[in-house]
Amino acid sequence: MIEALSEAERADALDGLPEWDYDEARDAITRSLVFADFVEAFGFMTQVALMAEKANHHPEWRNVYNRVEILLTTHDAAGLSGRDIEMAEAIDAIVDE
Repeated sequence: MIEALSEAERADALDGLPEWDYDEARDAITRSLVFADFVEAFGFMTQVALMAEKANHHPEWRNVYNRVEILLTTHDAAGLSGRDIEMAEAIDAIVDE
């Protein structure tokens, strides 16, 4: 069973994810990204989708033209888990490429 992060674990994890915001209502983290155009945004989403499928951990997200909004939470844990932190770090690595 996947456990939700404690408050201290969440605070420590968020310190290492400066581009992500905490959504208290969902016990989730969010990030908004803006790309040059739709093709670049969709290319990013494709990379994340392939990674998420391998990890069997899928983001909630929304795309409008060149903007992508991502929300990460673990439904099985009813909140933020280590899996979300790992996914956020992997997403940040893709953005930084």
